[in-house]
Amino acid sequence: MMFTQLFTSLLLFALPFLILTIIRRTSKSQKSASSPPNIPKSYPIIGSYFAIKSNRENRVQWTTEILQSSPSATFTLHNLFGSRQIFTANPANVQHMLKTHFLNYHKGPFSRDVLFDFLGHGIFNVDGESWKFQRQVSSHEFNTKSLRKFVQTVVDTELHDRLIPMLFDAVVDKSVLDLQDILQRFAFDNVCKIAFGFDPACLLPSLPSAQFAEAFEDATDISSRRFRAFLSIAWKIKRFFNVGSEKRFHTAVTQVRDFARKIVREKKQELADNSSLESIDLLSRFLTSGHTDENFATDIVISFILAGRDTTSAALTWFFWLLHKNPEVEKEILKEIKGKSGMPVFEEVKDMVYTHAALCECMRLYPPVPLDSKTAVDDDILPDGTVVKKGTAVTYHPYAMGRMEKIWGSDWAEFKPERWLQRDEAGKWSFAGRDPYTYPVFQAGPRVCLGKEMAFLQMKRVVSGVLRQFKVVPAVEDGFEPSLVVYLTSKMKGGFPVRMEEREDLG
Repeated sequence: MMFTQLFTSLLLFALPFLILTIIRRTSKSQKSASSPPNIPKSYPIIGSYFAIKSNRENRVQWTTEILQSSPSATFTLHNLFGSRQIFTANPANVQHMLKTHFLNYHKGPFSRDVLFDFLGHGIFNVDGESWKFQRQVSSHEFNTKSLRKFVQTVVDTELHDRLIPMLFDAVVDKSVLDLQDILQRFAFDNVCKIAFGFDPACLLPSLPSAQFAEAFEDATDISSRRFRAFLSIAWKIKRFFNVGSEKRFHTAVTQVRDFARKIVREKKQELADNSSLESIDLLSRFLTSGHTDENFATDIVISFILAGRDTTSAALTWFFWLLHKNPEVEKEILKEIKGKSGMPVFEEVKDMVYTHAALCECMRLYPPVPLDSKTAVDDDILPDGTVVKKGTAVTYHPYAMGRMEKIWGSDWAEFKPERWLQRDEAGKWSFAGRDPYTYPVFQAGPRVCLGKEMAFLQMKRVVSGVLRQFKVVPAVEDGFEPSLVVYLTSKMKGGFPVRMEEREDLG
């Protein structure tokens, strides 16, 4: 026993020196080897630990720069103890993963493990039959009738009864608003109304402190930190002992799940009291489909709040910033809004072609979900020749793809809605979309986002309703550039402070 302890102590003492020796020797051999610029060096045992550590807080931008310099727009990142993660911004690889070889690329055990405490068996954290069932039931919520109802009742009511009056008050008071927070509240109210028939009333004039919303923010933040941990065992140990960030996470998830469970129980009671409800929302569909398990229904509620609250609000936050930076685009949108005056609400937003293009352009540069990972079920080879071993995480990178000169040309850094448009013989704009593997902002293939059309309609209605009456002016110093911070979705670091000015130049 004493010999074993002595040997272990000597090994632990000598290990750092052994690793440093290997690094020095490997560095010398790698100096002569030709490798693409920006690709981090990899060493035995520790992989690219030092590069990963130094770029931990700007991982999205760092991996983007590497992909931009890679001839195939793909590279392999070596983690500790021989594990690997493949990043790609190659449309052929994306199509291979999301469509052609869809069955070989699952969420995988790592992703499920990281998110299970938060999302459970919800649609965004499962594969196979459970995913198929949830998608099939959810799809009924996105037909034309439901979309029309969503825009004409839910979104329009929230817009006119809450958002617009709040913005008018800000004009009168000359106050500064955090537009990111306002848009999150707006989206949260909307998704709860349409999906669960429940109004949380987060967007009241008093901007009530929403314990659930704050807990939801904590849960998404700490979940994303789990993904970035060097070793899963680190957060698992903290979870086991309920200390540090995992203690906060446990508290936040408990609050989120209690809130979601309350919605489920109230909906169950509502259905029991009146089995012939005229308005059938998403949660009602699940509960009447034979799946009445409370935990499963709670997982569904949380997943759809995540999808509906954080994605559209993130896109709109960056959209209003880009409009401020590009007044000529705002001018074109105002012309379009003026030309649609008097039309029924649903037809107005459906036909806003230039605004639709501007939103696509915004999400090209700032996709709400900047990267997404799948895990290979079996060995595979990507179209660009990259070898994928069973169990390897392959991450496609929408943020990087929106910044690839090979895809968008030398003017990729410019905010140009016109790249999504073409004029007919009469000079009228028509939308010219890109294939979903070049622009995978809404995923693609069998898992393409069901709520894509709903998201665009909601965003266009907000843009039309706000810009028709107000000019959004960032309350920041000259030269300020916002920073991207990534949780499970992308956000503007520190929020988006703005002043509202009443518009007088639009009839």
